[in-house]
Amino acid sequence: MSESNDEAAPEARITPRLIDALYTEAMLLADEARAYFDEEGRDDRQTLEPFARVGFACESLKVTTRIMHIVAWLLTHRAVETGEIRAADGRRPERRLGNAADSDPAVIEQLPESAQRLINASADLYSRVKRLDDGQILEEPAQSPARALMGRLERDLIWNRNG
Repeated sequence: MSESNDEAAPEARITPRLIDALYTEAMLLADEARAYFDEEGRDDRQTLEPFARVGFACESLKVTTRIMHIVAWLLTHRAVETGEIRAADGRRPERRLGNAADSDPAVIEQLPESAQRLINASADLYSRVKRLDDGQILEEPAQSPARALMGRLERDLIWNRNG
């Protein structure tokens, strides 16, 4: 096997630990965004000019969309890791990270600092996950009996909770 070219993009091995850390970060950000845009941000929104209010609403949707794409992508990777789906299925185009619209810096600068922070945090997290998605290596997990049992138990627990 030849050595890799220094100019080639590095490929990322997506590990369960990385998925868990990103998932935790995404869920905390989702909760913070929901609390701000649905509750605290209402007062902030009322102080804005009409055009900025529209920008505020659009940006809140963009934050939500970014987070939803990230969570879906992370759950796909969890499913690959637990053996629920094959790695090849996890690489299918419809399971890749969804496209999220960029924010307009001119709109963001008109918004309250709390909104700006959430918008920038969601864009940063999306950018990091996008880099992983662009260079991903999804390997089939080793199918040990213990891993298979853990995957089945996890699926059964989720099924029983939701069913």
